[in-house]
Amino acid sequence: MITLNKVFLVGNLARDPDLRHTPSGTPVTEFRLAVSDSYTTSAGDKHDRTCFIDVVSWRKLAESCAEYLKKGSPVFVEGRLEQDTWTTGEGQRRSRIRVVAYSVQFIRREVERSASGRHIHVVEKGGNTIRDIDDGDDLAEPPVREDTGHNVEDVGDDVTL
Repeated sequence: MITLNKVFLVGNLARDPDLRHTPSGTPVTEFRLAVSDSYTTSAGDKHDRTCFIDVVSWRKLAESCAEYLKKGSPVFVEGRLEQDTWTTGEGQRRSRIRVVAYSVQFIRREVERSASGRHIHVVEKGGNTIRDIDDGDDLAEPPVREDTGHNVEDVGDDVTL
């Protein structure tokens, strides 16, 4: 059976990245990416919609994301989908789909002004690309999330199993 699990996303961070460390000391950063698109109805009305996607990065990539990114930063993320499951403090099983990033390209925004200075144009240019380097760890199996006893954020797309 042939399978493919590959994701490419371009969007803006919806909040600042959250850097933590596993008990073994491995850095892990989570952030939410806002990806927008627009469509036109048959009546000719234009609508915008935004999808919020959770992204996780590990090791050096996690440290770089935490250091250089902030809410609103535009990025290009390459990764794979992963189902994250856990049990709440009340014993309910929860699940969500998120993206495990292999690489994150930081996109620079530059403002260009016309000669008169009355018109501006925002140009997005490719910036640095940071990749998750395999340092001998199995990238397919990140460290297991430990129950910290804290409430888990309800992101609205969780399902009860």
